Amino acid sequence: MSNRTLAIIKPDAVRKNLVGQIITKITEAGFKVKGIKMTRLSTDSAGGFYEVHKERAFYKELVEFMTSGPCVPIALEKENAVADFRKLIGATDPAQAEDGTIRKLFADSKAENAIHGSDSDENAAIEIAHFFTRKELLENYPS
Repeated sequence: MSNRTLAIIKPDAVRKNLVGQIITKITEAGFKVKGIKMTRLSTDSAGGFYEVHKERAFYKELVEFMTSGPCVPIALEKENAVADFRKLIGATDPAQAEDGTIRKLFADSKAENAIHGSDSDENAAIEIAHFFTRKELLENYPS
């Protein structure tokens, strides 16, 4: 069981000025921010990040969307981080997400669903390393 996961506040939520509200929901759920930055993904970076979806029909659209504006990757820490964060963000399709979840509150559609969350402990480690160096993470500070 990992204690870390990656969140990405996606370009649609950044455009709608929801970053603060989303971070508040995350921290109120007991997650600690271990690294955070605002960045604009290049096509290569987004393509590499979502390479697991390369053969799927939505891959090109996903890369285009993720490069359409700034996003906010956040390395998070909490016991049972991956599962707890997936529950907090809700179903990929906001119409199917439970009330009170981030996607139910802030997402517009399945394609523009406000936030990414790692889907496994293994992917969390890979995804965090995609955005953060060890030096950028708050490894040496008390939790």
